[in-house]
Amino acid sequence: MKNDIILAGVGGQGILSIAAIIGYAAVNSGLYLKQAEVHGMSQRGGDVQSHLRLSSDQIASDLIPYGKADMILSVEPMESLRYLPYLGPEGWLITNTEPFINIPNYPPLEEIMQEIKKLPRHVALDAGSLAEEAGSKKAANVVILGAASLFLDIPYEGLEEAIRFLFGKKGDDLVELNLKALRTGRETAANKTVK
Repeated sequence: MKNDIILAGVGGQGILSIAAIIGYAAVNSGLYLKQAEVHGMSQRGGDVQSHLRLSSDQIASDLIPYGKADMILSVEPMESLRYLPYLGPEGWLITNTEPFINIPNYPPLEEIMQEIKKLPRHVALDAGSLAEEAGSKKAANVVILGAASLFLDIPYEGLEEAIRFLFGKKGDDLVELNLKALRTGRETAANKTVK
């Protein structure tokens, strides 16, 4: 078993929370884990990315080579395109369709979505709206994780357990909100990928 995942977005979108949830679930499932991060978190809106490698065998490097990622999981559509060179031929792109416009020359969203739709394996969803339906737009990152959960080699229950552990100290309401966001993302992605 192996999952090489690029997590992408901008500062403040919860990329590192996604990495923590996946990492906790992977370790609890007995998997090896390596992670490398590059982020501009000191300024909200800066590029954030993380390489997350999970395997049943030991992992030599924490960086994913170009063309070898099994998944790009992105909370921002333009950022998903930035990392396409990493995506393997059988890989999945899971992305939010709601842009975080943090630069003056942000490309038209229609052009970004046209590029995303060219990929044979992709799920694009409005994570902000789905998160709002679940209780808070701030849970958009967990909606995206829920969509990606269909393609991760980690038990879904392990992701739920990770959310309970990581958010538990912040109260039951926040745990339930994130569990609902996770389910919403998974169900939406399942409906989009049914042929």
